[in-house]
Amino acid sequence: MRQIALPLSAASDSPPRIVVAAANSGVVDALLEPGSWPFRTAILSGPARSGKSLLARWFADSGAGDAIDDAHLMEEDALFHRWNRAQESGRPLLIVAQNRFAPGTGDGECAGAEARWRVTLPDLSSRLGAALDLEIGEPDDAMLAGLIEIHAEMRGLILDETAIQYLAGRCERSHLGVERLVAAIDRLSLERKVAPTMAIWRDALIETKGGDTREP
Repeated sequence: MRQIALPLSAASDSPPRIVVAAANSGVVDALLEPGSWPFRTAILSGPARSGKSLLARWFADSGAGDAIDDAHLMEEDALFHRWNRAQESGRPLLIVAQNRFAPGTGDGECAGAEARWRVTLPDLSSRLGAALDLEIGEPDDAMLAGLIEIHAEMRGLILDETAIQYLAGRCERSHLGVERLVAAIDRLSLERKVAPTMAIWRDALIETKGGDTREP
């Protein structure tokens, strides 16, 4: 596992660094080589709160290319214009979307197709279909521990290595789950006016629905 420091100018409510592990190491490696992308375009997707926007900001701030966040919310004509402009300028373009892109308009798709990003403008769909597909996966144990450490740091919580490993082995295995868990620990600690203890860790795990408080 490694970490990428973000610029000091980053928003105060954003993590100060990006945890890099198996779930996103391939994405990071690809962002370092935008010259190899087909048509200099890549589409990044992944679970909620998985750091898609942070990676896009890091990519853009590095000067390697331009980034469009929440592309799935844009008007398709506007996104098509941005794609054309990137081709004309020769600058790599990273497109961030909530769900993975799937070529086609979605007509006659099977159940579950709503989980894919569908584009109805044929010209845009064909061009995005040729882009590099990048996806962040679910976090492994190493990433969970790193995320817990960062979110605790952001809230001024003191969690030692024992606490981090205990929580990482029992929490909901998702980026959003970690964020909710640390928020619950912070709130319970403030309510009880004590530093986080094992009792608080356990109660937070139970509260966030996915915690297993059994002893190893």
